[in-house]
Amino acid sequence: MKIVPPGSTIGILGGGQLGRMTALAAANLGYRCHIFCPESEAPALQVSDAYTTGSFTDEAALEKFASCVDIVTLEWENVPISTLEFLDGKVPVCPSPNIQKIAQDRILEKSFARQHGIGTADFMAIGSIDELKIALKKFPLPAVLKSTRMGYDGKGQVKINADTDAASAWQEMGGNAGILEAFVDFDCELSVIVARRADGLMVHYPVTQNIHQNHILARSEAPAPVSADVADEAARLACHMAKELGVVGLLAVEFFALKTPNASGQLVLMNEIAPRPHNSGHWTIDACSCSQFEQLIRAICGLPLGLCEQHSKAIMHNLIGDDVLRWAELLKDPSACLHIYGKTDIRAGRKMGHVTFLHDK
Repeated sequence: MKIVPPGSTIGILGGGQLGRMTALAAANLGYRCHIFCPESEAPALQVSDAYTTGSFTDEAALEKFASCVDIVTLEWENVPISTLEFLDGKVPVCPSPNIQKIAQDRILEKSFARQHGIGTADFMAIGSIDELKIALKKFPLPAVLKSTRMGYDGKGQVKINADTDAASAWQEMGGNAGILEAFVDFDCELSVIVARRADGLMVHYPVTQNIHQNHILARSEAPAPVSADVADEAARLACHMAKELGVVGLLAVEFFALKTPNASGQLVLMNEIAPRPHNSGHWTIDACSCSQFEQLIRAICGLPLGLCEQHSKAIMHNLIGDDVLRWAELLKDPSACLHIYGKTDIRAGRKMGHVTFLHDK
């Protein structure tokens, strides 16, 4: 396993808040960060040593970027595969392009999980309106139609009922290919963040419960208020997924916790994965000695992994849109740990920051 020592430069693809918090953590360990992103004004650029502004398809800009860094990671899993493969021939890229191919496609993602003994909702690949019409005659309803690629925060998703018009649903979904997923009657949504080094050493953070509003993560609570059996199964499957994928870096795995065990005795079903820092892990900055962002740097650079245990219970709230204007009110609570991302344009549905409240264990 190659060690990338402090003093080296880490390249980060993407300039959003995840890149910002990764760069801040890297600086604490003595690394420099070089951001590559299309935007000339992005949160990560404000706290990084260097940046390149360019398209992810600009090979000349990517070539120059690669010559300036010792290793590359990313804060956005939908960076084009061609970009990752171009860079991977010049500098180590973590996680690998092959992992990103799976994470970027919901069909590949769920198929991989099932091939390795991890349960998911029943699903069908849908390639056209006609295929959707045929599927709806035999697929149990209600269901959810999702675009296979590029969906996040509820985008590209349509709930399907018995009276749903297939053509309208297909148009609303957008994209050229979809996945029809069975509706899961779940108790709550959970996530587990795993860090893994190239030599296979792994650690994972406590299981987190996530509450969404309008398809956007609103609140995360750690540790999740679920039974030990549910938490243990989620953590075990997340680590299994990271191992089978061969992740070097972070893997966030989202689960549905079932109200009762299904016919196979499963307590949780995997929903999706993200091989990068995850919104549901922001609480680790303030409630753990080693945050998910520092853990990412340690994992990709071959350093010893840090502790994942909590020193405090944590409830993290996303500050979405105008919520960020409440910063003065939030800071009146002495347990509030406020993080504002430096975005200048406040928009409805946009994540502007987060606040974590710490409580005695």
